[in-house]
Amino acid sequence: MEKLLWCFLILVSFSNMSDQAGMHKKAFVFPKESDNSYVSLNAQLKKPLKAFTVCLYFYTDLSMTRGYSIFSYATRRQFNEILLFWSKDIGYSFSVGGDEIIFKVSDVPVDPTHLCASWESSTGIAELWVDGKPMVRKSLKKGYILGPEASIILGQDQDSFGGSFEKQQSLVGDIGNVNMWDYALSPEEINTVYAGGTFSPNVLDWRELTYQVRGEVHVKPQLWP
Repeated sequence: MEKLLWCFLILVSFSNMSDQAGMHKKAFVFPKESDNSYVSLNAQLKKPLKAFTVCLYFYTDLSMTRGYSIFSYATRRQFNEILLFWSKDIGYSFSVGGDEIIFKVSDVPVDPTHLCASWESSTGIAELWVDGKPMVRKSLKKGYILGPEASIILGQDQDSFGGSFEKQQSLVGDIGNVNMWDYALSPEEINTVYAGGTFSPNVLDWRELTYQVRGEVHVKPQLWP
């Protein structure tokens, strides 16, 4: 009897791993406003970062109503280690190490939108690409190094390490194709990612993603190409 129970537990364990590994052609859906629904992503690399690029798709109808978190990367020393946030009537907020810059846009996102954000410590240059088009480069936190052991959250803005969520900052909609590298992609590489290619992401790889879901979040086919 004990042997049968042991085999059953192993099968359940493998089943759960299969359900939460890899998201190719899928997206996370956050169907309603909340302060307890989110997805925690497991990074492949756990080391200090001197540069990074994050690329993803998101789709929401909140942009004319309020702000919302797009990507939240916290460490124990800084909860806004990396933050991508939409601010109503302002545009995209991009934070590194707690410092923030704003990329103003003329068009409010209403369709599925592709974002790539990159930063490097050596120059402090921060870039934001929206649907394959670059915004004007800006300076942000030159010389800074991101801490290790990150808490990476989709759907909520972390105001502490792994928590302190606010309902009015939550994402309502879809997010997917989240990939992250430990270096700044070139313009040619970002264009390739936007066209559907990839360059072996080494921090977060959507095709081999491992994650934990909390609250009401669903996995559905993606709504973008």
